[in-house]
Amino acid sequence: MRKNKRDELVQQAMETFYRNGFHATGMDMLVAESGISKTSMYKHFKSKDELILAALKLREEQFHNWSAQRVAELASEPRDQLLALFDVLDEWFKEDTFKSCMFIKASSEYPEPDHPIHQQTVEQRNAMYEGVLTLVEAAALKNPEALARQLLMLQEGAIITAHFGNSKDPAGEAKVAAKALIDAAS
Repeated sequence: MRKNKRDELVQQAMETFYRNGFHATGMDMLVAESGISKTSMYKHFKSKDELILAALKLREEQFHNWSAQRVAELASEPRDQLLALFDVLDEWFKEDTFKSCMFIKASSEYPEPDHPIHQQTVEQRNAMYEGVLTLVEAAALKNPEALARQLLMLQEGAIITAHFGNSKDPAGEAKVAAKALIDAAS
């Protein structure tokens, strides 16, 4: 396979894992959906776990790039960008393809803390925390580490609430709470 074929395989695997879950998606399903032979697949990925890690990296890159661009389009000041994070979540939740968070799914299917897939989900969450912390610090808000953790918990709670579907506006409700926290830290 050429480099771009490998990328296509990772893209297809990411979509399949996101739609069906990780344990429920076997290599035979991936072979059938991608049209790549099992031999070719194993030339690039020694195991399903290795393919999952590649798919998670791609998802992190794509989602980060999209959400960072949308936040920048919606707001220019750090304080406003913190609130725009919730507007971006709302856009994501309203997509027809929304199937919860791929990283939450991966960490629940691979709960062992020393498993590489679980570790990658923790790294992704840490990167999200660092991004929120950077905005909190740029907005010169009090207790930046605690506030960043709280805002991230609101984001994660909104994602899980959207997943369960027991609120019509999980991102909007979380945004109201985030605004209260931000106002209190001003």
